[in-house]
Amino acid sequence: MQATDTDMTGRLSMCIARWNRLIIRRILLILLIALFSCAPRTRAADELVPPFGFRWNDSMARVEAVLRGAKAKITSREKKQNREIWTVEGLIHPGLKRTVFTFKERALVAVELQYEYPDWSIERYNQRMGEIRKYFDEKYGTGKLVSRSRDHDTDVIQTLVGYQWMVGTTMLELFYFSAQHDNLVYRTISVDYKAL
Repeated sequence: MQATDTDMTGRLSMCIARWNRLIIRRILLILLIALFSCAPRTRAADELVPPFGFRWNDSMARVEAVLRGAKAKITSREKKQNREIWTVEGLIHPGLKRTVFTFKERALVAVELQYEYPDWSIERYNQRMGEIRKYFDEKYGTGKLVSRSRDHDTDVIQTLVGYQWMVGTTMLELFYFSAQHDNLVYRTISVDYKAL
């Protein structure tokens, strides 16, 4: 009887071991399937997308149709070298003065958002610039300082501060520009999305 209990215990151990291997294989298979199904999403997250629901390489016709549907107005269309540039007003976003769409070979390659707040002080602009930069730093990593200059050589005092984030094959740039001549002041913050 002792030998029978040992045989049963051995058989039971072998069944449990086989069952464990089967469970481990199933878990690994599920993990591999999940990994491969998530891989395209991870790649997509490694690229910036343009604002307002557009996609890189959207056709000019699609962009124009969306703008028309949003009741935005294309105020100018310019051709520069091998690019076409549209300036658009009327897209609804707080402080957004104009949006510049750039097309290459009739496909969307860049979107620049230009914000102006006429009643804001320089301190409020600096605060807003810091908030936007912090948001992008948290989302895409620490941005690279690409410009910091203050020009006093003429009657107009100009200041330019810019940061850049590279995400996959896309680039995001944030700029603050100020020009002041006596009591006349022009300030803007621009956010540029570019496909490389």
